[in-house]
Amino acid sequence: MTGPVPVLMYHAVGHRPARAAYGLSVSPEAFTAQMALLGERGFTPVTTARLGHAWRTGAPLPDRPVVITFDDGYEGVHRHALPVLAGHGFAATLFVSTGWLRGPYAGSGAPDTMLDWDQVRELAAAGTEIGGHSHTHPQLDQLGDERLRSEAVRCREIIAEQLGTAPVSFAYPYGYSSRRVREAVRRAGFAQALAVGNALARRAQGPYALRRVTVRRATDIERFGRLVEGRDVGREFARDRALTKGYAVVRRARRAADVLVRTRT
Repeated sequence: MTGPVPVLMYHAVGHRPARAAYGLSVSPEAFTAQMALLGERGFTPVTTARLGHAWRTGAPLPDRPVVITFDDGYEGVHRHALPVLAGHGFAATLFVSTGWLRGPYAGSGAPDTMLDWDQVRELAAAGTEIGGHSHTHPQLDQLGDERLRSEAVRCREIIAEQLGTAPVSFAYPYGYSSRRVREAVRRAGFAQALAVGNALARRAQGPYALRRVTVRRATDIERFGRLVEGRDVGREFARDRALTKGYAVVRRARRAADVLVRTRT
């Protein structure tokens, strides 16, 4: 059975991303170097769907699997990342917030220039798995049951309508989930879902709580190499995990207070 797998979480790829996206962006040059390192070290990128299927069924994975994921749907994934991925023959997964993409379902709130549906289709045609990332990118664990269901179901239905195939993988906006959120995503028809966690993914985490490692603007090539090898991941993200645990307590209390207010009105 395959051991832990690095699942890399990217967002924007660009020279000058908007301020809201900057910290979680990488430059095209950094992305090119990171993909070259994966190739040099013998990693084989697989999609989220393939990883989930393998861990459900026991199907084989290649030696040294890695999963390359992009959240939100930034235009730079098509402009800058796709040519690099294609040059290496690498698979990847793009998780789109359908209400942020340019086109018939576009709403407000997109943090930068986003993909349009023609570009998403080109990515899919090139072998990129297209997954769901909600419709409007809310904090799902803070929503009531009906809106939570709508965010997952509407996102899946729009992708199916635009691409002709329903997505099977989901990534939680901001990485936030709870048992209730995970169950809603499962009921919407997704077979697996990714959180953040800043740790390597393991089969024991379960199909709806697989962890990822964040790649940031500040992730230099030496640090990137350590992360994909699974070295120093705990130390690298110790502060992130401590903050996440503390904020989880606040979020549960906030959600409980919201529920109490609604039951009294």
